[in-house]
Amino acid sequence: MTPEEAERQGNPFLAKALRRQEAKERAEREKKNVRKRPEEIPDETSRLGDLADNSIFKLSLMDNKIKVSAKGAAMGQPIPPGRVTKLDPMPHRRRRWERKMTIREIQRRGRLTRAEVIKRTERSYVSRSDLLKTSMKKLSPLANQIAGKTVDDAITQMRFSKKKPAIAVREHLELARDQAIVSRGMGLGQTDNTEGSPVTFRTKDGILRRISDRTSMYIAQAWVNKGPYGQDINPRARGRIDRLRLPQTSISVLLKEEATRIREQDDRQKKEANKKVWTALPDRPVTEQRQYYSW
Repeated sequence: MTPEEAERQGNPFLAKALRRQEAKERAEREKKNVRKRPEEIPDETSRLGDLADNSIFKLSLMDNKIKVSAKGAAMGQPIPPGRVTKLDPMPHRRRRWERKMTIREIQRRGRLTRAEVIKRTERSYVSRSDLLKTSMKKLSPLANQIAGKTVDDAITQMRFSKKKPAIAVREHLELARDQAIVSRGMGLGQTDNTEGSPVTFRTKDGILRRISDRTSMYIAQAWVNKGPYGQDINPRARGRIDRLRLPQTSISVLLKEEATRIREQDDRQKKEANKKVWTALPDRPVTEQRQYYSW
């Protein structure tokens, strides 16, 4: 039956379905009759892991002047021009930044700032957890509780805590500790015999501590990050529905070694020792002042 016959019988829905079926069959026939371009014909060399000579991805090193990086040249892998643009999208800005850094290095004569020296000599690691289904009001007390403590003490605190998010915080602390050991080499003093001699110092909060391993990790900072709100529904009476906004938060920790805390305590002592002692003004006659008001 054709669409015209269906319309004569007074069935427009059937006619519409027949026209849709004819259009689908016509598109399939046109797709089968399309001739393949020469560059799309597969070649036997492409199965062997190499590009065919008639491939559109076969670029000539001399004709297209492909740039080869140091790593690519060592491995014999040229970089196409399009990929070079992606790796270096703004070459003029890169050259300007390199020139600026070179001038700064010459002006300093190779000397490093205090922040750069600390960055090179002391190790730290920042770790951020996944989104937790809790609010900042409930997670912030846990962040304040673990801040300033060693990683082992913080894990123990979260293990015996009655708060529901404490389980996720403890798992994140264990993961952050392992990642810091693997990626930064922190906390390996006993393994490498670089723990140093025991030292007793006073923290910024006034707590007296004794450290036997200078490479042991502690939580220098802990803060809470606010995430996007989730959505859920709450069925109510008379067929109505309330929309719920479920908060999501994450916790971030900054891990450092005890050597950093010892250095900070030494800096505080030096600053206190270099502070000038207050002295009273010398006895001298008062001038340019009157005993009574001048009006």
